Amino acid sequence: MKKITILILVLGLFSFLSCTKDQTKATLSSNPQASVLNLASGSVVLQKADAAKLITYRWSKSNFGQAVVINYLLQMDDAGNNFKAAVTVGQVNNLDSLQVITADLNMKVLVKEFDPTQPAPIALEFRIQAVINANVDPLNSDPVAVSITPYFVKIVYPLLGVPGSYQGWNPGDSITTIASLKSNGQYEGYMYFNAEAVEFKYTQGPSWDNNWGDDGADGTLNPGGANIKAGAMGYYKLNVDLPGLTHRFLLTNWAVIGDATPGGWDAGTPMTYDETSKTWTVTLALTQANIKFRANDSWDLNYGDTGGDGNLEENGDNIAVPGAGNYTIIMDLSKPIYKYKLTKN
Repeated sequence: MKKITILILVLGLFSFLSCTKDQTKATLSSNPQASVLNLASGSVVLQKADAAKLITYRWSKSNFGQAVVINYLLQMDDAGNNFKAAVTVGQVNNLDSLQVITADLNMKVLVKEFDPTQPAPIALEFRIQAVINANVDPLNSDPVAVSITPYFVKIVYPLLGVPGSYQGWNPGDSITTIASLKSNGQYEGYMYFNAEAVEFKYTQGPSWDNNWGDDGADGTLNPGGANIKAGAMGYYKLNVDLPGLTHRFLLTNWAVIGDATPGGWDAGTPMTYDETSKTWTVTLALTQANIKFRANDSWDLNYGDTGGDGNLEENGDNIAVPGAGNYTIIMDLSKPIYKYKLTKN
């Protein structure tokens, strides 16, 4: 009998709390009013000289129907993306303004650039999202369109040199390097070997003081070891686990594949590598569907775009083509952050 009584009390309490939560949600949701972001649409060019200056954003407070603590998030996304990959620029509680350091905003915009070294205007949208808790739908202000041109700031990642016969055995060449995005000793990058039977090694720093080769050609790195032999001329994906002293390399040829392409998901359309721009390109007719980038006619290595931010991730989401037409498609794997661009001709 005690067990039954306790169970009834627990169920009753659970029912009471559920009803209370539903009632609260209903009360808070009566006649809600979203914020209005006080931001002028137009074009903004960020300047490096203003890096330490504060930018102030203002808005009207949201109204959920009663006095509650509201967390306001200033969000930013590519224009027309409906905030599916929203970036939070900053957030405050119960205030109607937010100050953002110019350098912080610049970095959040810069990572969206296809070529960060030559920043171009990016069409963005800003909004204020008001949040109470997970049980109450947030209120979003109407978006405000702003075009922002960031300034270039070099993002410093740990680098590993790849000197070899293809570049004159120069360990000080800052271009022929691969990067560790997480600074964890795991290095990755792509290199074009412009001759047959290329040999190379890995170096840390612009000298031969710390270098690794592969004595047994077995994927194990040896300090001061034998030259690594790549074989055929072409575009290679290089991976190094420096703490584990292992490495691997893969010759790649790239294609665009997907239901937006002429070959569907069954056959890729080959891309062409441009040694000058260090990019892969192809021009073809696409339908309003999806594409991905695939290496060597296999799904073992493919890139998509998770978040719709123009950055490529291995095994990422399908890339949506916004509309049917003839497109020039560019894929750039030459920098630590892999990028792509679809341009309608």
